[in-house]
Amino acid sequence: MTPEADQPTDHVADLVLEGGGVKGIALTGAVWAFDDDQWTFPRIAGTSAGAMVGSVLAALQAAGEPLSQVVELAKTLDYRKFRDRGFPGSWLGPLGAVTDPFAVVLEQGAYEGDYLHDWIRGVLADLGVRTFGDLRREDPDGDGQIHHEYSLVVTASDISRKRLVQLPWDYAEYGLDPDEQNVADAVRASASIPFFFEPVTLKGVHGRSTLVDGGLLSNYPISAFDRLDERPPRWPTIGIRLDALGIGAEPPPEPVRNVISMGIALVETAIEANQAEHVLDPCNIARSVYVDTRDIGAVDFSISAEEQRLLIERGHAAATEFLKTWDYPGWLKQCRPAWA
Repeated sequence: MTPEADQPTDHVADLVLEGGGVKGIALTGAVWAFDDDQWTFPRIAGTSAGAMVGSVLAALQAAGEPLSQVVELAKTLDYRKFRDRGFPGSWLGPLGAVTDPFAVVLEQGAYEGDYLHDWIRGVLADLGVRTFGDLRREDPDGDGQIHHEYSLVVTASDISRKRLVQLPWDYAEYGLDPDEQNVADAVRASASIPFFFEPVTLKGVHGRSTLVDGGLLSNYPISAFDRLDERPPRWPTIGIRLDALGIGAEPPPEPVRNVISMGIALVETAIEANQAEHVLDPCNIARSVYVDTRDIGAVDFSISAEEQRLLIERGHAAATEFLKTWDYPGWLKQCRPAWA
């Protein structure tokens, strides 16, 4: 990718994509609107579904392809296959659900997650991206930290070490070369909804770590690319959230009926608790696109083609409205007055 120093700063931003399971379809519609307006994204951060979409966007840019292609690529996903049970559940057809609690106990997840991993690996490979080395970028005007050295970062939660990990940035802490690590493996770890998908094991100098959904600790890493030195930002960070800001009444409580729904509820509760303060900061609200996806469940993988179309349209409409009023100089004046 072209070094930042050679890029015009108009219609350039670092991009942050919130996680949200199947709701992530809406992210593709929002990106489509940005592409219509000819935006480019030197760096992209994402969690869970945001990591999936973000990795494809980073690969599309590396290949010189239009970002709007992410919409068509998302349509090739068969969301029903996300519920990929292992043996013996896969052999029992509609009765396979009876094995889910046993899979959770024995393998820490009801579903294998192989379809998700294989799909993202195949799409990235077709675009010439396999390892994070393929997404390394030169940035002579960055802040000198690793978070400006790659065009993609995805979050995961290391529950063995009880900490957030940002990949590829944190691979070195495991004694691993970031450039040699597979992008699809990191995305699969970021999307490992506890009790729903089997977790990912990462072997490093500290032993074996268990990685689960990054949303557990940071579902919307809006500050990921903020400079760590004293220099002013060269362009904004803009995020896309799968939420409705101040729209309508609070939804009714959702019953927790089994161990899988309990796991999902635990993750969603942790997400809301951990990110409430920084997400609701007025300066972060101002640089966020809000897409209303409240009527779709994060693991509603039986979603219809019509519902998918509506999510894409909502994302496109929300981003289009955001871009009509987005004022980066005004944002700087309010939120970073020293650099305005």
